[in-house]
Amino acid sequence: MLDLRRLRLLRELDARGTVHGAARALGYTPSAISQQLAVLEREAGAKLLERSGRNVRLTDAGQVLVRHAATLLDGMEAAEAEVAAIAAGHPAGVVRVSAFQSAFLRIVAPAVAALADSHPGIRIEVTEAEVEEAVPALRLRQLDALVGDEYSGRPRPVHDDLTRESLVREQVRLVLPETHPLAAGERVRMAELSGARWAACQPGTGHREMQIRACRELGGFEPDLRYASDDFLILVEMVRTTGACALLPDLVLGYGVPGVAVRSLAEGDLTREVFLLTRATRTPAVEAVAAALHTAA
Repeated sequence: MLDLRRLRLLRELDARGTVHGAARALGYTPSAISQQLAVLEREAGAKLLERSGRNVRLTDAGQVLVRHAATLLDGMEAAEAEVAAIAAGHPAGVVRVSAFQSAFLRIVAPAVAALADSHPGIRIEVTEAEVEEAVPALRLRQLDALVGDEYSGRPRPVHDDLTRESLVREQVRLVLPETHPLAAGERVRMAELSGARWAACQPGTGHREMQIRACRELGGFEPDLRYASDDFLILVEMVRTTGACALLPDLVLGYGVPGVAVRSLAEGDLTREVFLLTRATRTPAVEAVAAALHTAA
C-alpha cells in the first residue's frame, strides 16, 4: 500500500529538483526525506530514483507515481473536506490564499471579513505574494487559491491543472508629480517622458515588464528605472517625493493619491486583469472563498 504522505515527498522532489530543495519546502531534514523515499521504493516494489551527478532524478516508475500523485492527493483533500463539512454542518476547513498587495487590501481583506460572518467554520490564512512565487506553491498544495494579475501584452503561462477566473479588468494610468509640466493635459504622450526617472516593481515581475514594454513600444525609449519596490504605495510615494513617473493600475489609485497627477496615455489604453487561480478540483470551502472574492471584486 502506497503512503500518500510519501507520494507528496516524491512530487515535491520532482518539482524542486533536489532533496535539499524538497526538504526546505516541507520543513524536513534531507536525511529524513531520503529515508522516507527509500520506504516508498519498498512499498512500490520499484526503483523510483537514480543518481545524476550530485543530484537524483526520477526513473520511469517514479514519473508514473508523480503523475498519479496529483489525482490521489486531490481525492484525499476532497474526502477530508467533505467529512469536515458533514461534521460542522456547513463548509469548513482551512483555505490558504495568496494575493499581491493592492488585491490583498481591496479584494481579499473584504472577502475575509464577509466570510467570518457567512462561513465561520472556514479558517482563511492569507499571505502576500507575487504570482511568480505563488503559482508553484498552489500546484504543490501549499496554497489553495491565489489572486494574481496579468498586464496587456504580457500573458501568464496556462496550466492545465489550474482553473482561472477573472475578478477585475482595470485601466493602467500614468502617475506623475502634480507639478510636472505634462500634468496640465488630460492625456500624455509617452514619447514626451523619454528623459524621466521611473519607479516600477522588482525585476522579473509582470508590472516591471509591462512598464519597460510600454516605454519601448509606445514611447520609443529605454526607461531610466531608478526605484524598485513591489509595494505600489511606495512607488506612489517615490513619484510624489522624487519627481519620478510610474504606470499604475486603478486598484491602487482608488485610494486617492494626493501630490500626484493621474493621467491617461495618448497612445491608447493599457489594461490589467486581476484573476483568481485555484486547482481544478475545489473543496466546498474553496468554493465559498472563491464566491466571496468575486463578490468583493
